[in-house]
Amino acid sequence: MRIEDYALIGDTRGAGLVSRTGSIDWLCVPRFDSGACFAALLGSKDHGRWLIAPAGDVLCVRRSYQGETLVLETVFETRTGSVALIDCMHLDPASDDVRVVRVIEGRSGRVPMHTELIVRFDYGSIVPWVTRQPEGLSFVAGPDTLRLHSDVPLRGRGLHSIGEFELTEGTRVGFVLSYHGTHRESVPKVAAHAAIEQTRRNWQRWSERSRYSGKYDSAVQRSLVVLKALTYGPTGGIVAAPTTSLPERVRGARNWDYRFCWIRDASITLYALMLAGYVDEARAWREWLLRAVAGSPWQLQAIYGIAGERRLGELVLPWLPGYQNTPPVRIGNAAYTQLQLDVFGELMDAMHQCRASALENTTGWALELALLEVLAQRWSEPDEGIWEVRGPRRHFTHSKVMAWVAFDRAVKAIEQHGRQGPLEQFRALRDRIHREVCEHGFSREKQSFVHWFGGDEIDASLLRIPLVGFLPIDDPRVAGTIAAVERELLLDDCYVLRYRTDPQLDGLPEGEGAFLACSFWLVSAYVMQGRHAEATRLFERLLSLRNDVGLLAEEYEPRSGRMLGNFPQAFSHLALVDAAQSLSESERAALENRACRDSVCRATRYVAS
Repeated sequence: MRIEDYALIGDTRGAGLVSRTGSIDWLCVPRFDSGACFAALLGSKDHGRWLIAPAGDVLCVRRSYQGETLVLETVFETRTGSVALIDCMHLDPASDDVRVVRVIEGRSGRVPMHTELIVRFDYGSIVPWVTRQPEGLSFVAGPDTLRLHSDVPLRGRGLHSIGEFELTEGTRVGFVLSYHGTHRESVPKVAAHAAIEQTRRNWQRWSERSRYSGKYDSAVQRSLVVLKALTYGPTGGIVAAPTTSLPERVRGARNWDYRFCWIRDASITLYALMLAGYVDEARAWREWLLRAVAGSPWQLQAIYGIAGERRLGELVLPWLPGYQNTPPVRIGNAAYTQLQLDVFGELMDAMHQCRASALENTTGWALELALLEVLAQRWSEPDEGIWEVRGPRRHFTHSKVMAWVAFDRAVKAIEQHGRQGPLEQFRALRDRIHREVCEHGFSREKQSFVHWFGGDEIDASLLRIPLVGFLPIDDPRVAGTIAAVERELLLDDCYVLRYRTDPQLDGLPEGEGAFLACSFWLVSAYVMQGRHAEATRLFERLLSLRNDVGLLAEEYEPRSGRMLGNFPQAFSHLALVDAAQSLSESERAALENRACRDSVCRATRYVAS
């Protein structure tokens, strides 16, 4: 399966990926640190999957989500008839239990069906003990238990659980796979069809709360649903993606675990949630931020676990061959130990947005002041930067720009919102950092800002210079930077690379796909430049990259036409929302200006007559 051949199901407690063939090949439950996954999109079928599909040849597959939900419907057309497979994770606000629910319905004719469940805990390494239970099976190994309730009798064959059945028009069978810790009592049984209906209603009600209105509201709402699904309900933390080690290049080594929460996503996440009117989710994310970074400000991290865990040690799993034989497979992320100065700016910008939208209370300001005190001493140090390079530390231009953002937002907190703090010190630091960036981060030869001080490489994160207000869009240095990104990082006039990979820079082999978030940043930059037609064309080409159910991975490889990286990727969907809003605001402003001009013209004609 290609990465884009998968669809997401989730319940804010866990997440799974369902392929076009009817196979669930990856399922994560909340205990990320223990590796409580019964299957993996990382190797052969023996590492775990759950297939429900027609037993014969399939002529056609159509799939879609039912409305603005995460209830997935896959229709299989065969020579003898058609069936619909309906999948979800049970979304029940009254329960913390994790259940995968699958119902298969006969739509026409007569279709022989096959199901196969292979349970392997701990990333495919542990074969569980299986026992037969009333109406199903139990799978137990150490701390983890899965319980299957099935309308179809199953039998064992070679450590697989299999079953055959037949569907005719109007018939239906259901399956419910529940996870719980072995020390707990069994999860209560639910009726499969009723659970799907409840899930569909709850997702639809949530989507109907959205206040977003714009030309691309369908794409935006799908992205917001993805963002909600990547939220861990009990804590409010939002993971970057539900997967690990999906490669940024097939046969490459850039395979990372993204099942953690990045501070870097904070400001754009808050913006997206507030934009759509999801105040409760925005407040929960803000509270997660404050809890996660609480403690010594010298120990601020770029990445935390879903409950704010700090120790995210990285391990390689040698028994898994990797997606399409692309090792290594990693769990954990060593970037948590890095110095990434830009996160100070991202955090302060997020808190600034909270103040602007009346989400903030004064309890967070003391922590912000403590973080600013640390940044005042560290902003001039080299760091690993936004792209978390695994080579030597450098004075990355984007990191310094975001340090400027931190002090700029502190100045605004004092001037605009009445917070108490050393205003003149913050102003002086803001001005000093600005001078340093303009002097050392700008190449007169290239007429562009560059990746690091004194270098000559271009970095797509520099597109954020006007977006965060460091310089106005009409500054020649900004125009030169956008032109340099177009000249050096733009593929096929559409797809933006993060930077030109270099083993000396990041300690890894060369090569990766175009980074979709950066491509959406270019849309926003075009809008600010008044290049509305180009922005629209680029945005709609990027929208066309979404798979058939509206999902985006981290990267895209134009030559092969394939998605790359972890999937679905919150950063890509957040950047989509941001770009869509930029386009909508620009379009509304153009209409208002046109209406104003028409009004003036009408008044002029009236006076003249």
